[in-house]
Amino acid sequence: MVPETADTDVTSRYPEYWEADVILRDGATAHLRPISPQDRDALLAFHQAQSQDTIYLRFFSYKPTLSPRELDRFTRVDHRDRVCFVLLLGDRIIGVGRYDRTEDPHDAEVAFMISDAHQGRGIGSILLEHLAAAARENGIDHFSAEVLPENRKMLRVFAEAGYELTRRFDDGVVAVGFDIDPTERSLAVMAAREHRAEARSVADLVTPGSIAVVGASRDPGHAGHTVVENLISSGFRGQLYGVGPTPFEREGMTHATSIGAVPGGVDLAVVAVPVDQVAGVVDECGAAGVRAVVVVTGGYAEAGAEGRRRQTELVRRARSHGMRVVGPASLGLYNTDPEARFNASILTTLPPRGPLGLFSQSGAVGMMLNATAVRHDVGVSTYLSAGNRADVSGNDMMQYWEDDPATCACGLYLQSVGNPRKFSRIARRLSRNKPVIVAKSEVTGVRLPPGHTGRTTQAPPGALDAMFRQAGVIRADTNEHLMDVAGILACQPLPAGPRTALVSNALALGQLMEDRCTQLGLEIAVTQAGVRTAEGGDQALDALRAALGRALAAEAVDTAVVTLMPVPGATHRQLAELAGRAAREHGKPVVVVLTGGTEPGPVSAVRHFGDGLDVPCFDSPGAALRALAKVVDYTRWRAQDHGRHVEPAGVDVEAAETLVEDLLPLVPGDGLLELDADQARELLGTYGIGLLPSERFTDAEAAAAAAHRLGYPVALKTTDPNLRHRLDLGGVQLNIQDAEQLRTAIRTMHRALAPFGSFDLEVQSMAPTGQAVVVRAIEDPLIGPVISFGMAGDAVNLLDDWAHRVPPLTDQDVRRMVREPKASRKLFGLQGVPEADVERVEDLVNRVTLLKDRHPEIARVELNPVLVSTDSLTVLAASVGIGNPRQRTDSARRAMRS
Repeated sequence: MVPETADTDVTSRYPEYWEADVILRDGATAHLRPISPQDRDALLAFHQAQSQDTIYLRFFSYKPTLSPRELDRFTRVDHRDRVCFVLLLGDRIIGVGRYDRTEDPHDAEVAFMISDAHQGRGIGSILLEHLAAAARENGIDHFSAEVLPENRKMLRVFAEAGYELTRRFDDGVVAVGFDIDPTERSLAVMAAREHRAEARSVADLVTPGSIAVVGASRDPGHAGHTVVENLISSGFRGQLYGVGPTPFEREGMTHATSIGAVPGGVDLAVVAVPVDQVAGVVDECGAAGVRAVVVVTGGYAEAGAEGRRRQTELVRRARSHGMRVVGPASLGLYNTDPEARFNASILTTLPPRGPLGLFSQSGAVGMMLNATAVRHDVGVSTYLSAGNRADVSGNDMMQYWEDDPATCACGLYLQSVGNPRKFSRIARRLSRNKPVIVAKSEVTGVRLPPGHTGRTTQAPPGALDAMFRQAGVIRADTNEHLMDVAGILACQPLPAGPRTALVSNALALGQLMEDRCTQLGLEIAVTQAGVRTAEGGDQALDALRAALGRALAAEAVDTAVVTLMPVPGATHRQLAELAGRAAREHGKPVVVVLTGGTEPGPVSAVRHFGDGLDVPCFDSPGAALRALAKVVDYTRWRAQDHGRHVEPAGVDVEAAETLVEDLLPLVPGDGLLELDADQARELLGTYGIGLLPSERFTDAEAAAAAAHRLGYPVALKTTDPNLRHRLDLGGVQLNIQDAEQLRTAIRTMHRALAPFGSFDLEVQSMAPTGQAVVVRAIEDPLIGPVISFGMAGDAVNLLDDWAHRVPPLTDQDVRRMVREPKASRKLFGLQGVPEADVERVEDLVNRVTLLKDRHPEIARVELNPVLVSTDSLTVLAASVGIGNPRQRTDSARRAMRS
């Protein structure tokens, strides 16, 4: 909310979008916002509460209070040359960071003051990140500061920020300076701090020492009753409190009439009260020092506009007390670790302990996912149902799982992706060590927040799936498919490659499996499809054991699939244990398919034998191979060269920033400013992207003069974006040799285009012939920058044959992207056509990627067509749109989802 103030000049410029909720180093939350004149009393109280040493380190002298003039100066800023952020817990300021622009318009002096009571919580680094982001937006690229030598904490904040520092000792102070443009190191430092804070906040959630159930009830049909019973039956070893107006006595639980009456602290509160009471309970929890709340009550965002308002207010209240929120409309969460076991959910039946971390959103999906894990007997380490996901999200859980030794694979069922750009960054890092499986609803996709006006640019439908692939995420179609994959990952080693041995006791099954392997990209290394098991009993088991052992012993085999019809005298358990022993002996994954049987009990489940003998079993060959293929694809991704970031020559970032800053005042509100040809050429040129010269004209004589300046031969084109490439519709004529031929071509083109309306025409220098490609970059409201590549023409216009990626991209990302579209084979000498210079294409894609990633104000870039031959690359046309970038997700500052 914009603070009210009598200073209308300040109010009109108040940058509300700079406000953010942040997670501190210890996992608690706080609110950061620009200062306002209404903060005079709070700032004075903050100052007067600090020690003499803290005040001395900030002001270089002891100043026990602030004068009215100082308060006025400190709280009245223009949010441009003078910026100040305050960090608050409730209405109390716990940290202040500010900058003042110096005589050098690109430099600002920074200063910080952190509350004595909140030292060591990472406040200084958070304030620095947000000040740097605001300064870059205001055209400042360098910070300077004067620090007393004994102020080691502030010097450490600067040193550990990841920037390249200069230091100079002068007249008793240390003068520090550094450029604030994000560097690879500074972004890595920020990501590491963010990771530690978010992982810590989730660790507090899933390892509570004390839990209070607010709304504990004797009524068996009440959610509060179910949570209490589940906590007691789960064997929770910590302190358990039931909070409610009516006494509810249970062995192992202490009753209290309010959260404030609970003796001792509470780490986690489960709130199961009517929706009109939740806000008051959250305030009571905050006042009592509760670390986090799980809200199982519904009636929030799922209930329409009023519910969304209640949900926003709920999160605001919780964060003002430094608390995290799970939900609302959450099923709860559980941990199966024997040392920290608890079930603070309404789920009465849980899967066994195991290495799979689980996350889901809505209650219905959560119940379905948990039931599937139980049915498949896949062991789970921790589970969290985010409900409406107002605060704690799948990104938070992935941060925790990355460090959790009990979690070896991560499964998420997502109905929407709130911050895809951050998801991509975290998942890509996590996937290099632990597989991430995601089932995502095709219906919801990426939803813009309610009331979001959006922009004229939005990511194509395939962008999100491309982002998953790029991050190494295993995409599952359904919760059953997710659990099929998880079953393999939970109990088998990763295969070294795709080479698969097929072992079966039926020839027809062997043939069926071979066909399916070919479709799924699994290489068939060995097939033993006629193993004799008709004798039954031990003889059959011995034959199977020998056949599987021979297959796994072969160097050319990475994994094995055993597909069996019923074996006389052998149970499913015996067959599964045989396969588990073979897998452990050879250190290679084995998947078992048991078909055609009538033995009671589930077949598609992990068979548990302990001692490394567990094995995944299926009743469908197709389901088994589809899950195995996903695992193999993941191992391919993990083993591939992930490349390095390449900085091409001839890039002038500062010149691009200057051009963009000059154009931003011309942007029409939330719309886009379309650049003319000269503006686009100048902007692209700052990144070494040349545009073939062209000139518009008004009549034939002007056209002849332009052609003379460009030099014959020339091309004649309409400026209409849909017709300018269409030879068949008369929108372009090539190889015009002289002025007379040009005049004839103009008359012909006017006649041809008459049915389509009236368009301007232009002449352009002729380019070398080659294959036509298109490069596109857009700014999606949620995903951020999305880069697309395809072969120009029908391949992209009709067949949607695109490759999509989300920056940043390495050289290997770009290389694979250029080769991904099916029609890209035309670049590599298809049907006798000379091979194109693909390295030039990759260089162009890299330049467009960097341009788009570094300058979110550039909302859209399209280079179409780009002609590439054996020794040249020519950009024939470009369209560029400039927009307002202020709310790009996952920028170079830490902030929680709002």
